[in-house]
Amino acid sequence: MNKQPPKGILFDLDGVLYTGSSAISGAIDAVNTIRASGMPCRFVTNTSTLSLASLHHKLTTLGFSIPSTEIISAPQATLLYLKQQAHATCRLLLADDVKKDFDALPQAATNPDYIVIGDIGNAWTYTLLNDVFNALMQGAKLITIHKNKFWQTEHGLQMDIGGFVDALEYASGVKAMVIGKPAPDFFKIALDDLGLTPAEAMMVGDDIDVDVGGGQQVGLTGVLVKTGKYRQHYADASAIKPDIVIDSVADLPKILGL
Repeated sequence: MNKQPPKGILFDLDGVLYTGSSAISGAIDAVNTIRASGMPCRFVTNTSTLSLASLHHKLTTLGFSIPSTEIISAPQATLLYLKQQAHATCRLLLADDVKKDFDALPQAATNPDYIVIGDIGNAWTYTLLNDVFNALMQGAKLITIHKNKFWQTEHGLQMDIGGFVDALEYASGVKAMVIGKPAPDFFKIALDDLGLTPAEAMMVGDDIDVDVGGGQQVGLTGVLVKTGKYRQHYADASAIKPDIVIDSVADLPKILGL
């Protein structure tokens, strides 16, 4: 490592620790080794299909021993932001499981103050996009949990919500507030929770744009793993240059000298 060893680590989840319903080979042992060394970790994710409880359950079922208090998800950060907007109503375009975490918020199907976009899979239709477009034209503000381009599934790459958000921004002229990675405030939430400065921590991810580039932008050491959505041709063409590239998170303890 060219830089000083980190005092803490931020891990992405999907594509780094697991893909679909399978843990990535060596990931469980790697996380156990790093946490056993006493190095503080946070697990930061843009995943917007699972509630915090479901996300923790998934990790536990896969064999990871990670407390829910160490998981920082973009939906939870979104919820925190909306709670601070007194009496604001919202329309939630979120997976049903994630909506459970938002039950206490005032919601409105028409004329909402905020429209919140997350992963809703095949629910996207022209009619839905046009409904949202018209709400934005009438003054609603747009929040997107993330703006990822694509992600890795068990069946291959899949287009993510970023393209839909771009379309809505283009048509309405309304700029979306992005809550999750690579938003600097999202990394700041995780770093504040660790009690560390960006220079003292590293971000480990499979997305060269969102994880590595976003992390580097705030001063984190960017570590790119060649699992999940990683594609060499995409990484090679990127202007973002990771500080460290490893085949898998399984190699991280060795890089750290553990």
